[in-house]
Amino acid sequence: MAGAESYSDWSERYRPGSEELLEGNISARQTIRTWLERWESGKPQKKGLLLVGPPGVGKTTIARAIAADKGWNVIELNASDDRNAAAIRKAATRGATHRSLFHHESSEENMQTQRTIILLDEVDHIGGSFTAINEARVHDNVLADSTEEVNLKGDSGGKGELLNLLQRTSQPVILACNDEMRFWGRGRYWRTSRDKVLRLALKVDFRRADEEAKRRIARRVLKAEDISIDAGALDYFVRQNPGDLRALVKDLQMLAQAGYGHIDLSLVRLFSELTTRDSALGTFPGLERLYRARTAKDASRIVRLLDKDPDDMAAWISWNNSSVYSELSAVARGARALSACDLALHVRFTNRAYRSWYWGSCLSSLAASVVADVDAGRLAISFPENLRRGREPWRRGGIIEKLADSCGCSRKAARQELYPPLAAVHSPTVEGTDASDFTLSLAYGLDGDEHTTLCALQPSLKATKDLVGRYYQAQEVYSQSPLATAISPVAANSDEPESEQVDEEGEDEDEDASSGNQQTLF
Repeated sequence: MAGAESYSDWSERYRPGSEELLEGNISARQTIRTWLERWESGKPQKKGLLLVGPPGVGKTTIARAIAADKGWNVIELNASDDRNAAAIRKAATRGATHRSLFHHESSEENMQTQRTIILLDEVDHIGGSFTAINEARVHDNVLADSTEEVNLKGDSGGKGELLNLLQRTSQPVILACNDEMRFWGRGRYWRTSRDKVLRLALKVDFRRADEEAKRRIARRVLKAEDISIDAGALDYFVRQNPGDLRALVKDLQMLAQAGYGHIDLSLVRLFSELTTRDSALGTFPGLERLYRARTAKDASRIVRLLDKDPDDMAAWISWNNSSVYSELSAVARGARALSACDLALHVRFTNRAYRSWYWGSCLSSLAASVVADVDAGRLAISFPENLRRGREPWRRGGIIEKLADSCGCSRKAARQELYPPLAAVHSPTVEGTDASDFTLSLAYGLDGDEHTTLCALQPSLKATKDLVGRYYQAQEVYSQSPLATAISPVAANSDEPESEQVDEEGEDEDEDASSGNQQTLF
C-alpha cells in the first residue's frame, strides 16, 4: 500500500486509500458513491450525508476512499478541533475556495466536476442546540485574527451553523456520528431536531463487519507484514472482535510485536485475557448483566464497562434493588453493602485517598450482584427519580450555557444573577407579564422550548406548543431583521456606547461589502 511505511500505527498504515480495498457495508458504500456522483453533474437535492454507526466501522474511511478514487480533496474537522459556528464557517469557506488553490492545472471540464468534501467527524460530540446564534458574532469571529480575543469558544453555535452550512453549501458535506440520539439531543423535542437535519441531509446507516470481512482484513495486513498465524488463532481472534475494524488492526499490531513473526493460539488467548477493549455498556443492559453476575470479579468488570461514577452507580443500584429483589432480606444485604460504599466514597472529601473510588465501585457492584438470585425473566430496571436533576427549570435545554455565552460571563454568574430576574419577568404569577413577548428570549438566542421554560409553562399543553410555533416564526423574522445585529447582550454591556455604535456601523458596511463574496464561497 503506497506510503504505508510512513505510519507506525497500523490502523493508519492500512487505512484503505481506495474503494477496492474496503470491506463490508456494501449498501452504504453504494449510497455514498451515488450521492457523490450527483455532485459531478450539479447538486443533489440533499447536499449533506449523515453517516451513523458505531466507532471503528469505517464511516470516514469509506467516504475518504471513494473521494480519493475521484481525485477529490477532503477538509476535516474532528472532535479535537473547535467546532463552533465560526470554525465551521471557516471550514466551509476553505472548501469553497479549495478548487482554485489545488486544481489550477486541471482542464475546464475537470474543474466543473472537481469538489472538496467538508467532513465533520463525531458530530454527536458537538454540544448545544440547533439554534443559530447572532450572525454578527459569527461574522466577527470568522474575521478575527488568531491573536484577537474572541468570544466564540468550544462548540458554541456549532449545531446551528451545521444547518446553515447544509442549506447554503456548494460543496459536499459529510457528517459522521456514533450516537444519533446524542446528536439530536435527549430532550422532549429531539424529533424536531432530527427532522431539521434530515430535511437537508441523507442518513446512511453503517453496520459492524462480519467475521469473513474481519478475516480478510487480518490476512491482508499480516501478509503485508510477512507474519504468519495459525488457522485456529485467526478464528479465535476474529471472534473476539465485535466488528471494530480499527481495533482489529491495532490488536494485530500488538500481537505481531509479541509473536516475533508468528502468532499462535496460546498468544491470542493470553492477549484476550490481559486486555480489555474500551467499550462502554448501555446502562440498562449493563445493569441487567450486573444483577445476573455470580462472582465479584465479573461484577467489578461489568461496573467498569458501565462507565459511571461510583456515586451514580450506587444511586442506580439503591433505586432498583427493591424492584429486582422480592425478598426483604436480599434488599437489606444490598443496603449494608451500599452503606459501606457510601462511607468509602466520603473519604475522598477528607483526604486525597482516591482509592475510595475503587472501593466505592466494588462495593456498589456487590450490592447488586451477589446478595441473592434474581428471576429468570426480564428485570424491572428504571431510571432513579432522585437523579433527575434536569427537572429544575434552569437546567433544561442549555439555558444557562446560552446566557453565559451571550453575556461573556461564567455559568455560575448566569445561573445566580441573570437567570432569576429573567425568570421573574416571564413568570405567569407576576402581573403584567406576557409569554408572547419574545423580545428578551430572542435577544439572548434562546429557542422556543427554552422560552417556555423561562415562562414556567407546561410543555404538554396545546397552548404551549402553539406558543413554541409562534416563537420559531418570530425567530425567523428576527434573524433577518437589523435588530439581530443591533441588539447584542455583549454589546449592551459596553462602557463606551458611542464607539460601539460606530463599530457596529462599520461592521454592517463590511458585512454588506462581503455579502457578494460570501455567496460565491457557499
